[in-house]
Amino acid sequence: MKSFTKVGPRSWLTGALVGTTLGVVLVAGWQQTTGQAARAEEPAAKLDAEKVGMAAGTKATTTPDGVVRIAWARTDVKVEVDGMPFKPFAGLGSWAAFTPAKHGAMAMGDTVVFQDEVTPAMDAAFTQGLEVSGLHNHFFYDEPKVYFMHIGGMGEPEKLASGVKAVWDAIKKVRSENPKPATRFAGGVPKDGTVTAAPVEAILGNKSESQAGVVKVTVGREGTMHGVKVGGSMGLTTWAAFSGSDDLAAVDGDFIMTAAEVQPVLRALRKAGIHIVALHNHMVGEEPAFYFTHFWGKGKAEDLAKGVKSALDAQKAVAALDKKHGG
Repeated sequence: MKSFTKVGPRSWLTGALVGTTLGVVLVAGWQQTTGQAARAEEPAAKLDAEKVGMAAGTKATTTPDGVVRIAWARTDVKVEVDGMPFKPFAGLGSWAAFTPAKHGAMAMGDTVVFQDEVTPAMDAAFTQGLEVSGLHNHFFYDEPKVYFMHIGGMGEPEKLASGVKAVWDAIKKVRSENPKPATRFAGGVPKDGTVTAAPVEAILGNKSESQAGVVKVTVGREGTMHGVKVGGSMGLTTWAAFSGSDDLAAVDGDFIMTAAEVQPVLRALRKAGIHIVALHNHMVGEEPAFYFTHFWGKGKAEDLAKGVKSALDAQKAVAALDKKHGG
C-alpha cells in the first residue's frame, strides 16, 4: 500500500490548487492549438465505506453525494459550558470525511481535544502523514477547556482512515492513563528570574528586547491588505518571548506563515519539543494569505531558542524552494 506523499514542501491543499491551475492552463493551450475539445476526466472511483470503517476501527456511513464519514462522540469526559452540562451532540463530536479524488481520496476532519491531548494527537497525525490545518476553541467558560484540531490529507482511503484512527487512539490512550484532563504541562515550572539575552540573540540571529527579565525576539514580514502595504508594525510578525531563567525557561510566541510554510513550521516546533497551542488566521483579505501558530515550551533557554531557530530555518527552506521554482 502506498503511503501519503506531499509534493515538495507545500501543503496537500496548496499543491492541489496549484495542480488544478496548471491543468487548466495546459488544457486551454491544447484546445487552442488543436481546436479539439479536451476529454473529460474519468470520475474518481467510489469509496468503499466498509473498508474505510474497518481501517478506522469504527462504523462508516456514506452520504448521498458519495462522501464516507466516521464519527466519535466525546462521552468519556463530562463538559460544562457556561455552567450547563453539555451534550456531545451539541458540539463535542470528532469526525472525519473522505471524498473520492484522482489518486485515492481526500480526507478532512475535526477532532475534539482537551489540553493534554493536543500534543499526542498532533504527533500521531504527523507520524501518519496527515496535516494539521487548525487548532482553536469553540466555546467560552467551558470546563474542562475544549479545543478542536482540524486534520486533512490525500492518499489511499484506507491509509487515511487508519491515520485518523491513530489520532483518536492517541487521545484515548491519554484518557485511559488519566481520566481527568490535566491542568498544566508536565515538567517543572519556571521561576521568576532573568534570561540572558546574548545567547538567545546569537542562536536566533536577531536582536532582542528585554523587560522585567523577559527576552523577546521579533521578526517582521511584509504583505498587503486591501491594496495597502503592511508589515511588522501592523502585526505581521513572528516573535518568541523567553521567561524564567537560563536553566529553566518558558518560551511562548507566534509564527506568521504562508500556507506552504505551515506544516514544516509545525513539524519543526514539535520535533524540538515545543507545543502547538493554536493555529488560525488573524486577518481576512490579506495577500498572501497568512496563518499564525502560537506555541509554548519549557526547558533551558538556549535549547528553546534552538527549537525556534529550527522552525525559522524550515520556513526559510520553503521560501528558498519557492524562489528557485519561480514562486
